[in-house]
Amino acid sequence: MSNYKFRIMMMAPALALGFALALHAEEGESPRDNVPPEGFTALFNGKDLSGWFGRDTEDPRKLWAMSKDELAAHQEKTLENVRQHWSVKDGVLVNDGHGLFLTTLKDYGDFELMVDYKTVALADSGIYLRGVPQVQIWDPTEEAKFNIGADKGSGGLWNNSAGAPGKDPSNKMDKPFGEWNSFRIVMIGERVSVWFNGQKVVDHARMENYFDRENPIFKKGPIQLQTHGGEISWRNVFIREIGSEEANRILQSRDDAGFVSLFNGLDLEGWQGAVANYTVQHGAIMCKPGKGGTLLTTDEYSDFAFRFEYKTPPGGNNGVAVRAPLEGDPAWNAFEIQILDDTAEQYANLKDYQYNGSVYGSVPAKRGFSRNVGEWNFEEIRFKGSHITVELNGVTIVDKDLKDVDQSKLGKRPDGFDRTAGFVGFAGHSDPVQMRNVRIKKL
Repeated sequence: MSNYKFRIMMMAPALALGFALALHAEEGESPRDNVPPEGFTALFNGKDLSGWFGRDTEDPRKLWAMSKDELAAHQEKTLENVRQHWSVKDGVLVNDGHGLFLTTLKDYGDFELMVDYKTVALADSGIYLRGVPQVQIWDPTEEAKFNIGADKGSGGLWNNSAGAPGKDPSNKMDKPFGEWNSFRIVMIGERVSVWFNGQKVVDHARMENYFDRENPIFKKGPIQLQTHGGEISWRNVFIREIGSEEANRILQSRDDAGFVSLFNGLDLEGWQGAVANYTVQHGAIMCKPGKGGTLLTTDEYSDFAFRFEYKTPPGGNNGVAVRAPLEGDPAWNAFEIQILDDTAEQYANLKDYQYNGSVYGSVPAKRGFSRNVGEWNFEEIRFKGSHITVELNGVTIVDKDLKDVDQSKLGKRPDGFDRTAGFVGFAGHSDPVQMRNVRIKKL
């Protein structure tokens, strides 16, 4: 398959999604009140508060630590507060500016969310994604808050760090008080895009974890409608869960320029090394069961971005060789980025730098962001100078300048610390791990 055809295939679903959202907003249309478009589910039924409970700005991990009975009792108790401040009037969800925030009973991973709202002067609100604040809603005319960004308008990821991408919306799109505003929010991994009244105001920005800034945002969590400071009304609250295949296509299509395909989907032309120990099945490279060795590119790379999808069987183990020589074990003669089914029992007691996504032996990855075994994962590895990042399913799990690694504390020092260029490829460990949509860009 030519690289051009591959790029069109990868970009089409994401472009179609963006076009559909933009067209919908530009035409000024809204779905019939509280009746979801095809493929979406209504979070608010237009009649009552079914499917919601109350919660403040609290770490959602507290909920997940509760037993099933404890959680049910807690949710029921919060409704006492909710009923004092929330009501439904003529198919519109209204809050008086006080009380707990409406919180979905269900947790969501990757999704597309639609929300309409209107508010009043001096009100301050937001939409929590996976229980984390927030896509900002506020009064863009309130001069007292201009120093914290109110003059820039609603729609930004306001709780991101100062200067971080997405903290402020790219355009001020708020409508006058009394008119309905519309959000469309797409979240994949930690990446968030926001369309506000027909304009994209946040573009694929990382949303920081307000409750634990040293770690990525949670893999799943509830949607919350935050309200305080003034009355706010909501309608047309719809969600569509995004599956792994669609999520991967969107991630592959992002910042696509400059990537070239390394795999034609048919055979191993253009690869070297342990070619006999790999096969191609259903458009994917697969390590033959019981075989191993490293499959390498024919070109060497110094600074690069390497994108691919992989799928492991239960207990599957593989790796990505970066800046590797033709001979030797890339884990120690270069660097290997681990591919591993972390959920397998036999891996329960590994060292932290041996788990999925880690720079093997040197830099541990953040855990818990793999898809279910048997699903395709999307990964991007960027190596520029001594800085390496690994993004898995839209979540940055490694972000490290290797100059900052205390090599004296490593059990064994990989030669990768001394290498500035080499081959890229897959280091098989006898398991039938599969790889597809393999592309690279020189940086």
